[in-house]
Order: sequence, then C-alpha cells, then structure tokens
Amino acid sequence: SKVKQIIEEYSDVGFLGIEDLDEYLAHLKEELNQVEAESAKISNEIEDLSRNHIEESNILEGNLEGLKYALDSIASQGMEGVEEDPCLDSSMNDEDQSNLMHSNEEQKFEIMELESQIEKNNIILKSLQDLDSMFKRLDTLEQIEDALTGLKVIGFDGNCIRLSLQTYIPKLEGLLCQKTIEDISEPSEMNHELLVEIVDGTMEIKNVEMFPNDVYLGDIIDAAKSFRQLSSNLTVQQTQSSLEWFVGKVQDRIILSTLRRFIVKSTNKSRHSFEYLERDETIVAHLVGGIDAFIKLSQGWPLSKSPLKLLSIKSSDHHSRGISLSLLCKAEEMANSLDMHIRQNLSAFVDAVEKLLLEQMRLDLQSDDASD
Repeated sequence: SKVKQIIEEYSDVGFLGIEDLDEYLAHLKEELNQVEAESAKISNEIEDLSRNHIEESNILEGNLEGLKYALDSIASQGMEGVEEDPCLDSSMNDEDQSNLMHSNEEQKFEIMELESQIEKNNIILKSLQDLDSMFKRLDTLEQIEDALTGLKVIGFDGNCIRLSLQTYIPKLEGLLCQKTIEDISEPSEMNHELLVEIVDGTMEIKNVEMFPNDVYLGDIIDAAKSFRQLSSNLTVQQTQSSLEWFVGKVQDRIILSTLRRFIVKSTNKSRHSFEYLERDETIVAHLVGGIDAFIKLSQGWPLSKSPLKLLSIKSSDHHSRGISLSLLCKAEEMANSLDMHIRQNLSAFVDAVEKLLLEQMRLDLQSDDASD
C-alpha cells in the first residue's frame, strides 16, 4: 500500500529533522484523506444500490400482484365460457363456434405469456434479493477490514471467505530484558491466509483453516462457535464484533507464538536446550544431567510482565533417577518463590532452577554424610 511505501521511504524516521518530519506527516495525512474519500464513495454507492433495490423490489411486487390478478380474471372468464358452452343453443352456427374456439385459444396464449412474465419477474426479484444480501455481507467485511489492522478480503465464494492476515510482530529489544542472539534475525511481520467457512445466510463462523498452519487455533475456533451458539439473537453490530473478536484473538496468538518460538530458538544457543509445546503453553528445559524442567508460560508472556512458573522437575535418564522426590518438590517450591525479574526471563529462570537443584543436592549429600 501507499502508506507502507511512505513508511519504507522514511524508515529512518528517528533521525529526520523537523521539516522532514512535517513532510512525512503530510504524506501520511494525504494518503489517509484519499482512503477516507474512497471509503465514503464506496459507502455512497452501496447506499444507492440498496435504495434502488428497495424501489425496484416494490415495483416488481406490485407488477406481480397485477399479473396474478389478471391471470385469475382470465382463468375465471375461461371457465365461465366452458361452463356456458354445453348450454349453447344447438342451432349455433359454425361461425359462432369457430369464434368461440379462437377466443379460447387467445386466452390460453395470454395465460401462458402472463405465467412466463411472472416467472421472469420472480427470477429478477430473487436476483435482486441475492444482490442485496451480497452487498450487506461485503459491507460487513469492509467494516471489519477498517476495524482491524493488516486484514484484507481476497476472496468471497459462496459460504467461504478468504482473508489475508498480516500480523506485525513487536521488537523484543528492551522487552523484559530478554537475551537475544545476534545471528538470529527477529521476525518483523507474519503473513497468513484464513479460509473462514460461515453458516449459510449469516456471518456465523462454522470452521476456519489457516495457511500456513503453524499456530494452534483450536481453542479460539471452539470459543467462537460456543459464543455464537449461546448468542443466537445477535444484532448485525454484535455479529461484526464477534468476527472482529475472532480475528483479533488469532493475531494475538500469532504474535505470542512467534515471540515465544524466537526466544526458545535464541535461548537454545546457551548450554541448555529448550522445547516449546504451544498447545499446552509450556516450555520444556532439558538441563544437564538428564533433568527436565517443565515451565508454564503465563498469559501474555513475553509481552506481559507476568512471571513464569515451574510446573515440575522430572528425571529423564537413569543417572538422575536417584534424586529424591522430596528434593525435586523443594526445588520447585523455591524456584516459584524467586524474585519477579528472574521469573520473567526464561534463561535467567532456568539457570536459577539449575542452581537451586545443585544446592539442594549438595545439602542432601551433606545430610547423608552427617547421618553416617
């Protein structure tokens, strides 16, 4: 887009002078005014089409009523002629009988023409109704695009909507003092496509697929379905908010998942190895000596200042299975009592957990020696 071109042109905005900043802001304001003018033009066109649809629908309905009345009248006259026909005088000449038959044929032909016209008008009316429904759905999607950053409708086929979703990833620099590695590039944006299947005639979410499918969305989709099932009498505005909520939650999940994977990948450069279990929102730290520490990620981490929590410590090989359960439990309790700033940083937290384990093992050995 033009806005993105302007931003790329002035990528060094932090080093611009006052005049250059004014020019930069003027470019952005000009582009914003153009977008607003275009949106207003589209809205006016939609209003005109909707108004024309209502007027033409009313005219068609009136014509249909008139045609049906005429058809009933002609059919009634034809039946009267048929009923009177057996009562005609046997002396009616051949010319009168011929005229009556010709009149009946004309009435039948006129009935066929009226039926054909009614069928055509019904088809036109149905097309206008479908067009009105499509405009309403497109208007809804346009409003959703305006409300959400990075969203664009790229396809609309029947009950399926294809959305292009561009999610901007915030920088980790200065964020909770996370340690980063220079040779690992931090992603600035993620691009996905969402194929949203909706219930016929509504904007109710039926199913969603994401490409690439690299982020778990099952719980968000289930929550969206449950919300729609419990709120069957939603207004149009509420329906829009429901879809906006869904896309917003997807973007939040993409941001958190991307940042967490980046931190895990960066921290793997240290002497410990890490594994991110997205569905469980858990990181497994594989420590030296065959010990695994299961760390629960708090909601919003690493963007939020919520601390990490040590769920459990397990022995993964025969060398570490001799560690007592009481020692592991005590280390877990002490780890979750560490200072907040330590528990916010993955690398620092794991180092502290390992240190606590070593201290407890040393104390345990000293206790055993004293007992002997």
